[in-house]
Amino acid sequence: QAVVDFERLGEHAAAFQGHDVGFCCLGTTRAKAGKDGFVRVDRDYVAQAAELARAGGCKHFVLQSSRGANAQSHFLYFRVKGEVENLVQAVGFDRCTILRPAVLLCKRQESRPVEWITQQFLGAVARVFPTAYSVPVETVARAMVACVLQPGEGKVKVLENGAIHELGKA
Repeated sequence: QAVVDFERLGEHAAAFQGHDVGFCCLGTTRAKAGKDGFVRVDRDYVAQAAELARAGGCKHFVLQSSRGANAQSHFLYFRVKGEVENLVQAVGFDRCTILRPAVLLCKRQESRPVEWITQQFLGAVARVFPTAYSVPVETVARAMVACVLQPGEGKVKVLENGAIHELGKA
């Protein structure tokens, strides 16, 4: 494990050397980082990390994005997620897998009351419609690993929430 300063990511290029696969789940919230901070973390840092990984020899990059990602969206969150997907694909990895999970179900250390209420509601909905609106983070992690272990099907593969659930069972 290497600890890097994302504001000086270029100075940490050695941490990105010699890896066949790169996994990226980096992200923040607009509430926590502000608009500019959100864009910097969710788009700029991720794109720069992908470039460093490719320069370091990475062949397969696995990016956790979001359901609804669309570079043309009027909503900042979905637009930034779509933009970063495009930037990562443009880096030129042999394989690029993009996961677009719905609402992530997880336990957080920080208090987010509205998110907690939403997760409780979606957790109940998930008992009836398990792949419709949410996905446990453990399922996303298993799907990320499983997609690397499977033979490649083309240069870019996008996995929506239902496919993440299926692959996460593997």
